[in-house]
Amino acid sequence: MTKLTPQPGIMDIALYQGGASHVEGVSNIVKLSSNENPFGPPVSAQEAFKREAGQLHRYPPTDHRALREAIGEVHGLNPAQIICGVGSDEIITFLCQAYAGPGTEVLHTEHGFAMYRISALAAGATPVEVKEHERTTDVDAILAGVTDKTRLVFIANPNNPTGTMISNAQIKRLADGIPPSCLLVLDGAYAEYVEGYDGGAALVHKRQNVVMTRTFSKMYGLGGLRVGWGYAPQAVIDVLNRVRGPFNLSTPALAAAEAAVRDLDYAERCRAENTKWRAWLAEGLAELGVPSDTSTANFILARFGSEAEAHACDDHLKSEGILVRRVGGYNLPNCLRITVGDEASCRRVVHAVRQFKESQS
Repeated sequence: MTKLTPQPGIMDIALYQGGASHVEGVSNIVKLSSNENPFGPPVSAQEAFKREAGQLHRYPPTDHRALREAIGEVHGLNPAQIICGVGSDEIITFLCQAYAGPGTEVLHTEHGFAMYRISALAAGATPVEVKEHERTTDVDAILAGVTDKTRLVFIANPNNPTGTMISNAQIKRLADGIPPSCLLVLDGAYAEYVEGYDGGAALVHKRQNVVMTRTFSKMYGLGGLRVGWGYAPQAVIDVLNRVRGPFNLSTPALAAAEAAVRDLDYAERCRAENTKWRAWLAEGLAELGVPSDTSTANFILARFGSEAEAHACDDHLKSEGILVRRVGGYNLPNCLRITVGDEASCRRVVHAVRQFKESQS
């Protein structure tokens, strides 16, 4: 009897582990493991979500027109070149499904977002990991890694889980250096946290092989609704819409996202608070001997002397009800990724790490 087997590459995918949300026997939990907005979604988005409760028997629109037009209006983009998905993860999946496959390669950096490798394997492509330079995207290493088999190059800018980013000039050099048969995908999940940064939209206008992805899960606090979007040349959008499910986003999710993207004051307040407490948290930990690279996202990557020390500190934080993220799976075994929470959360983290350090001396 023929054995039932999945497609090649599927069994090479490790099951994804989300950020922890509880600790057995510990109350008053502070969850700083998933880079969520500590202030939640804007009230405008909550109200828009509630207004759709009486229409749950109706199928959602298939073209996402209202949301695409809102995104276009706020960001100065052509709505026709926008595609919406179940988080930016789904846009990444669409790209691999449409442009990668057996015999092709998908490049990502050594500390890049896990979904790049997962989506490449799911499509039957070969993921290729290239080195970073001191936890920062290395354009030369990426260009050296491109072959005639490369179909997609993924970089997150700012990067997760390092928080580092490269300049627009470096991104342009990368775009100039890849062949026209390869798509450069600029993952801007954390772009809203960088003042004045367009996430790569300007390059999309000028190139036929550059794509930008964005999400409502971070700045806009809609992680529970899973809404993301991509901006790409019209030819790419036409391809992606052929693999997108017609009802991939619910009506309440679409309504909440539209309200959120138009709530510019809320985004500005969240950005300002994140910038303030990110700097405070990084400085407070550095004074305790726990350095981090300059982060441009809503988290910092705290570096410890060894993997054992990082795990011991994580265990102590858990005992204090503070949940952060181990990132050994991102080739950073001696680090902990810590979401920037509100003032009280940041102060709890520094206090707990100080306790841990004092207990080790």
